[in-house]
Amino acid sequence: MAEAAARRARRPLLNENGRLMIVAADHPARGALGVGDRKLAMANRADLLERLCLALSRPGVDGVLATADILDDLLLLGALDHKVVMGSMNRGGLQGASFELDDRFTGHRPEDIERLGFDAGKLLLRVDYADPGSLTTLESTARAIDAMAARRLPVFVEPFISRRTPEGKLTNDLSAEAVTRSIAIASGLGGSSAYTWLKVPVTENPDDMARVMETSTLPAVLLGGDIGDSPEDQVAAYEKWRGALRLPTVRGLVVGRSLLYPADGDVAAAVDTAVGLL
Repeated sequence: MAEAAARRARRPLLNENGRLMIVAADHPARGALGVGDRKLAMANRADLLERLCLALSRPGVDGVLATADILDDLLLLGALDHKVVMGSMNRGGLQGASFELDDRFTGHRPEDIERLGFDAGKLLLRVDYADPGSLTTLESTARAIDAMAARRLPVFVEPFISRRTPEGKLTNDLSAEAVTRSIAIASGLGGSSAYTWLKVPVTENPDDMARVMETSTLPAVLLGGDIGDSPEDQVAAYEKWRGALRLPTVRGLVVGRSLLYPADGDVAAAVDTAVGLL
C-alpha cells in the first residue's frame, strides 16, 4: 500500500476551472450504512468499490473522500491516479451512540495524510449546546486544523448545529440561523485559516443560502447527504445544489450516497448530472 501511494500520479487540488467534484464514501466507518430506507445499502464492500471506481472514471470527477480502508483498496486497484484524495479524520462519533457528539479522531491523522501523499483531510464538527461532548470535538478539531496548516494541507470542515429529539435521535438543524452560526464557529477554529475549507449543507430554504454564505470568506463545497429514495428527491437535490453553486465562495460538491446509490440505480448518470451542475 505504501508503494502504491508513493507511485500514485498526483494533481493540484483545483484544476483549471477552479471547481471540485468529490465523491464521498466515509460513511461506513461511522456505522452509517443506510441510504434512504435501505439500512445496510453500503455494507457490501465489493459493491461499494465497484460503484466508486465507476464514479471516479466519469469525466469531471476530481476525486474521493474516504477512510483508510477504502482508500487502501482504491490505491491497490489503481483508481486514484490523477485524482484528489481526501482522508476522513474523525469517525468516532458513531451513528446512534450516546457518545455521538464526542466525535474522536479515529481516522486519518495529519501525519498519515502527509506520509501517503494524499491531498487534503476532512472532519465533521457537530455542535450541540446541550452536550458537553461537543466541547471535546471543538478542541480536537482546532488542533487538527493547526496540524494540517503546519503541513500546508487543506482541511475541509463540515459544521452543523445539532440537537437530540425527545427520543434521543441526533438531528442537524438546517435553518438559516443554525447554518450561519455553524459556519461562524468553524471558520474561527485553529491558529490559522489559511488551509481551511468549509463543507456545508444547503439550507432548508435554498433561497437563504446567499445570505448564509456571507458569514465567511473561506472557500466552500456543498455536501450531499442522504436525500431520500425517490427520483423526485434526487431532482429536488440537484436543483438545490444548482442554485447554491452560483454563489461566489462555493467551489464545488462533495456528494456520496445520493450519487453512489441513486434511486434508479444508474451511478454513471447520477454522477454525470452532478458534474453538469458545475
